Amino acid sequence: MPQNFNRQSRPRPQFRPQPDEMVFGIQSVIEALRSDQQIDKLYMEKGLSNPDIQNLAFQNRVTIQRVPVEKLDRMTRKNHQGVICLVAQVQYVKLSNVIADVFERGETPFLLLLDRITDVRNFGAIARTAECTGVQCIVIPGRGAAAINSDAMKTSSGALNHISVCREPDLAETVKYLQESGITVVACTEKSSRDLYERSTDLTGPIAVIMGSEEDGISPELLRMADTHVKIPLLGAVGSLNVSVATGVVLYEAVRQRTVVANTGQE
Repeated sequence: MPQNFNRQSRPRPQFRPQPDEMVFGIQSVIEALRSDQQIDKLYMEKGLSNPDIQNLAFQNRVTIQRVPVEKLDRMTRKNHQGVICLVAQVQYVKLSNVIADVFERGETPFLLLLDRITDVRNFGAIARTAECTGVQCIVIPGRGAAAINSDAMKTSSGALNHISVCREPDLAETVKYLQESGITVVACTEKSSRDLYERSTDLTGPIAVIMGSEEDGISPELLRMADTHVKIPLLGAVGSLNVSVATGVVLYEAVRQRTVVANTGQE
């Protein structure tokens, strides 16, 4: 007699996409959202509706980016069915957990918020500097941020393996949360009247530094919400610095100030 197989009793194979993998097609994206891998980007064709994908994205706090079908066609020539996702190369963490851990270790919070930094290599270079300066966490928005892909990992020289990254759906709400947690939010902007190197510029306490977009800097809403603003003095003819260079200048000034305070306290 032929052997009977009970298909329902067989364990369902787990779908586990690899980091930096592009997953496309409705069912494949659904399975990726159900897996334990975190999704870095989720693109869906404008006008397309799929309750399963939309509900899973909401549950996983993944922002759906509505794009023209031409963008999806440029990403892959295969049948994407109007939806593509990219698997994250890092495991995002909760900001509340990071802050709790920092306070528990007796450290002074030193955080970095990136408002719409979209260039992958800029992001990787910033991550490298942040890790080298002792920044405990990089916070990025759920939408309008560079993908943390293999290029970002390479440019960071492995730093992204050693620093926490938080992805928050609303940076304005994040700023409020940080301020309520006793952390001063410092915006670096050329619109400031305060020089980074003035004596009144204090970066020794619990701070979160905001750096803005390569195109238009920090958004007006975040500028209004920040506790203080600083600018980097520019003495040449060029009116701005690359954002990764500017980030390094600000973070190392914070390191310098904190080192002075620490050395003074030891004397």
